[in-house]
Amino acid sequence: MTKIESAEKESLDKEFKKWEKEKVEKFLQKNPEREEKFYSASGIEEERIYTPLDRMGKDYLEELGLPGEYPFTRGVYPTMYRGRLWTMRQYAGFASAKETNLRFKYLIEQGQTGLSVAFDLPTQMGYDSDHPLAQGEVGRVGVIIDTLKDMETLFEGIPLDKVSTSMTINSPTAIIIAMYIAVAQKQGVDISKLAGTVQNDILKEYVARGTYIFPPEPSMRLVADVIEYCTEKLPRWNPISISGYHIREAGSNAIQEVAFTLANGISYVNAVLERGLDVDQFARRLSFFFNSHNDFLEEIAKFRAARRLWARIMKNRFNAKDENSMQLRFHTQTAGSTLTAQQPENNIIRVAIQALAAIMGGTQSLHTNSRDEALALPTEESVRIALRTQQILAYESGITNTIDPLGGSYFIETITDKIEEMAMQYIKEIDEMGGMVKAIEKGYVQKEIATMAYKFQKEVEKNEKIVVGVNKFQTEEEPKLTLQKIDPQIEIEANSNLQKIKAKRDNKLVKSLLEKLRKEAKDEKHNLMPTLIETVKAYATLGEICEVLREVFGEFKPQVM
Repeated sequence: MTKIESAEKESLDKEFKKWEKEKVEKFLQKNPEREEKFYSASGIEEERIYTPLDRMGKDYLEELGLPGEYPFTRGVYPTMYRGRLWTMRQYAGFASAKETNLRFKYLIEQGQTGLSVAFDLPTQMGYDSDHPLAQGEVGRVGVIIDTLKDMETLFEGIPLDKVSTSMTINSPTAIIIAMYIAVAQKQGVDISKLAGTVQNDILKEYVARGTYIFPPEPSMRLVADVIEYCTEKLPRWNPISISGYHIREAGSNAIQEVAFTLANGISYVNAVLERGLDVDQFARRLSFFFNSHNDFLEEIAKFRAARRLWARIMKNRFNAKDENSMQLRFHTQTAGSTLTAQQPENNIIRVAIQALAAIMGGTQSLHTNSRDEALALPTEESVRIALRTQQILAYESGITNTIDPLGGSYFIETITDKIEEMAMQYIKEIDEMGGMVKAIEKGYVQKEIATMAYKFQKEVEKNEKIVVGVNKFQTEEEPKLTLQKIDPQIEIEANSNLQKIKAKRDNKLVKSLLEKLRKEAKDEKHNLMPTLIETVKAYATLGEICEVLREVFGEFKPQVM
């Protein structure tokens, strides 16, 4: 400890000593209130008042420190938003690649600073638009991607070396990133200049979303293939976004969101280390994705706790030497599960509160949900309001003028400690089971989330938790919003375009490359990325590639709990 640090600690100790326990007790006695306990959304008991006594025995420098310094409680960068604002990255994707391309260009014109791609359900599940299981779902919740041609259309007129792109895709990640690389090469872009993120977080699919294809073991192989390839070829690309967002949307609380997300992160780090890479070669490119929920102060503490806990895991468990490897950099999305179909205008306020929590918690990029998302895909007007929410917070609120303005709050620091401690207890339990894959196979994580979701729902039904417009302050009025509608003709056109591609391509080459892929998939020593890039360039479809991998890897069938 330096002389300056020692003097700072001594000064803090003196401040604590000024506060006597009796002084606080007299305050509480003088101002009595009913004997009712108050709890955070995660069930952490919250005291009436917090004082320096709550921080007694805590090492300020070890737990809080400075922004941009280990353990990064106060932020991963020393200047945070004074140096650069978070990336305003609105999630977009619907219907055809052509329509989504127009939406991307609209968002860029409105001031968005990064692209984020939503894929339709058949794409997420590895089916082409003409597959029987895709019927009725084509282009509904995201953009259709059947072949490289769709990806070319999606980014037409958007130079990939000038934008940062996030892609929310998991089981077929390797195929989608292969297509993105192929588009960049067709644009003449040096792929080492590509910047962005691909989600590639398969473990949370088994517990929260359900868009899995293959069993956990081969799925983890594909995850590691992407991370290994991007580490070598795409140094500016984040090859995984370890997602707590969907865990929270499935019903977890803030503590479980942190614990299960970081436990997944530990599994991915172990998988890549088994490839022989050094942790400092790839860990700096790991990114995270969190939810921002309604309990404003607990959410801020959650982000701080996650950042500090990950730094300690990387340093103490994995022996990372580079501080960049210890930084938890994350994207945030406001909580879709909190949006209500009743009185949808209220969702604008909910989103503003959640966005403010994410910013005060130190997010690196942010998506703000639109008011109408509980009813349909958002309209352009709703998307603009959501983006303007971020811009008003950035340019009018003054919250970016200082770094971590709530740092040092007795309340915030105490709740941060509790979330970190309780999340670490979950991680220890998962370690004892043999890791996250084993815990998922046992159904432990699924059960914990389901129990918490059920508890919340019962509290709403009993009016123990108030949801404005749902179980209190209701009105009889129907929503008056104009809703986004997807033209059913989109599916017909997608199938027609698919048939045209199959007729024009070199089918003999496609067959040959698919057979090459089949052989390599059977050999675990092969990284499949180079062959996947070759295969998509020949306009093999996403469904054809996934079918080959299904034949080799099998499909995951969840056990009935």
